[in-house]
Amino acid sequence: MPLAGIRDWVFDLDNTLYPAPTLYDAIGERMTAYIARHAQVDDVRALELREHYFHEYGATVVGLSRHHGIDPDDFMLDVHDVDYSVLGEDHDLAALIGRLPGRRIIFTNGGGGHAERTLKALGLDAHFDCVFDLGDAGYAPKPQRESYTRLCHAYDIDPARAILVEDTLRNLEPAHDLGFATALVGPVHPDPRPTYVQHYAHDVHTLLRGWLGV
Repeated sequence: MPLAGIRDWVFDLDNTLYPAPTLYDAIGERMTAYIARHAQVDDVRALELREHYFHEYGATVVGLSRHHGIDPDDFMLDVHDVDYSVLGEDHDLAALIGRLPGRRIIFTNGGGGHAERTLKALGLDAHFDCVFDLGDAGYAPKPQRESYTRLCHAYDIDPARAILVEDTLRNLEPAHDLGFATALVGPVHPDPRPTYVQHYAHDVHTLLRGWLGV
């Protein structure tokens, strides 16, 4: 394995371990409805706020909390109250992740139990040691540096012995700056790739098979 020195395998969740559109439509609808109710705006304006705050802060909930006094915990619980049975178990991915030596950690901007329910639906819950979500990060979302430093502090992670696997390019740069190895998965494939992207594959299955030699 080319990454024999890695102790901590840190994975993003949505669009990294599974194709998020399966759930995102339902979650997005609940987000828009929640914003409309609590910010007292119509659905069109609610959608505009949802997208604006996501791009400005990295997570919609951060903007809602700062500018509209919305309780972030309540928001995250409400919008992730969706049907996770639409996801199927991924036995191939479970077998691959199960072969990784060291700790396996989820690092996500989601919250409200989303990661735990997703991992269970995918059949991956037994293969991860811990979840670090947006609430655990004190609502400092990726790519804010604080999110990464709080993750490292929470689990005593040495970035020099850790790798972050992500589908979102901008979330890899702070990790690289801290000393993480980095891997980008998904259709985003800048050419030339930035120096902070060290590994790349079109999906996480291919990435792991390459590392494991299977």
